[in-house]
Amino acid sequence: MKNEPLIHQLQQSLREHGDGSVRVSSQRFFKEGVRCYGLKTAAVRQIAKESYHRIHHHSKEEIFGLCEELWRSGYIEECGIACEWAYALSKQYSPDDWAVFERWVERYVDNWATCDTLCNHAVGDFLERYPDFLPELERWARSPSRWVRRASAVSLIVPARKGRFQEQIFRLAGILLNDRDDMVQKGYGWMLKAASEAHQEDVFRFVLSHKAVMPRTALRYAIEKMPADLRKEAMMK
Repeated sequence: MKNEPLIHQLQQSLREHGDGSVRVSSQRFFKEGVRCYGLKTAAVRQIAKESYHRIHHHSKEEIFGLCEELWRSGYIEECGIACEWAYALSKQYSPDDWAVFERWVERYVDNWATCDTLCNHAVGDFLERYPDFLPELERWARSPSRWVRRASAVSLIVPARKGRFQEQIFRLAGILLNDRDDMVQKGYGWMLKAASEAHQEDVFRFVLSHKAVMPRTALRYAIEKMPADLRKEAMMK
């Protein structure tokens, strides 16, 4: 499989579809500067879908290799396509793929968008298929990297909404509880909010028992979908 022509064509398409105003406006969503062509998320997903049809008959290993090339570019749209392609392979996941996902998270993820796109879908789906890897998230939660720590929480967003992995969710929330990074606080608060859809009482109890030390950012995220009376009680000093 010749990767260079395909990647080159994909990059050329992204450049052609890029919009200068979108490129400038996109920066306001990120504290750290991001490299981008200037495409909106829906357009990136469409390009990812169309381009995947050209490679879907290749092996998982070959497609992961293409994803790696896209990650290396550093452009947020290319990273987004890598995430979409990886998720498209979910039915073919095997335990060995954890090493691939972990490498991407540790080496390439450097903003909330790529973190969430990869972890909400590809990593989250992997964990639902292979829950024996859940303890690995605790190691991520102790990483010096803010994005790896955020990844530990946002990887469980989709399973949390289904009511799954409650014990692991509270364990991770406990590890991340006093994290000073707002991106991590928002990440584990979001995880708790997702868990509250199926386990509201348990999440509320967790929040009440930790609200004296829980950062307000994380707390607000965690209780966002709860009834007004519970939100009021949780926010009381």
